[in-house]
Amino acid sequence: MKTPHQLASRFREVILNGTWVANTNFKAQLSGTDYKTVTTALSDLNTIAVLAQHIRYYINGINQVFKGGPLAIKDKYSFDFPPITSQEQWENFLDTFWNDSEIFANYVEQLSEEQLQHYFTDEKYGTYYRNIDGMIEHSYYHLGQIVLIKKLISANKK
Repeated sequence: MKTPHQLASRFREVILNGTWVANTNFKAQLSGTDYKTVTTALSDLNTIAVLAQHIRYYINGINQVFKGGPLAIKDKYSFDFPPITSQEQWENFLDTFWNDSEIFANYVEQLSEEQLQHYFTDEKYGTYYRNIDGMIEHSYYHLGQIVLIKKLISANKK
C-alpha cells in the first residue's frame, strides 16, 4: 500500500472506524452520546464537545489548504467555540465532523508520494507528511482524553 493510502487509512481508523491502536475511535465514542454528557464540565478539563470541536477545527483548516486555500487556522482559536446547547446542534456537529474527516482522508489518498514531501504552505510547518501524521497523533491524544472524561462523567453519575 502506498504511503498516502496508509495515512488515509490510519486517519480513518482514529476518527471514523478503527480499533487497532486505541480499541476505539472518535465516531464510536461520540455517536449516540447526548449533548448534556459531552458538554459536562469536570473541574478545569475541556469538555468532550470542545475536544471534538478542536480536532474538527484542525481537520477543516487542513482541508482548506488541500482545496488550494491559505492556512488560516490559529492555535489561539483552536478551543474557542460557541457552546452546544441542544442535541440537534450536537448531531449536526457530528455530521459535519464525519463529513469533513472523510473529505480529509480522500484528499490524503489523492496525494502523490512526492507531494507528501513538499512543504505544507511554508517551510516552518514541515512537510505534508509531517502535518498529516501529526493530525493522526493529535487525534489519538485527544481521543484518549475523551475516553477518560467519559469514564469520569459516568462514574460521577453513579
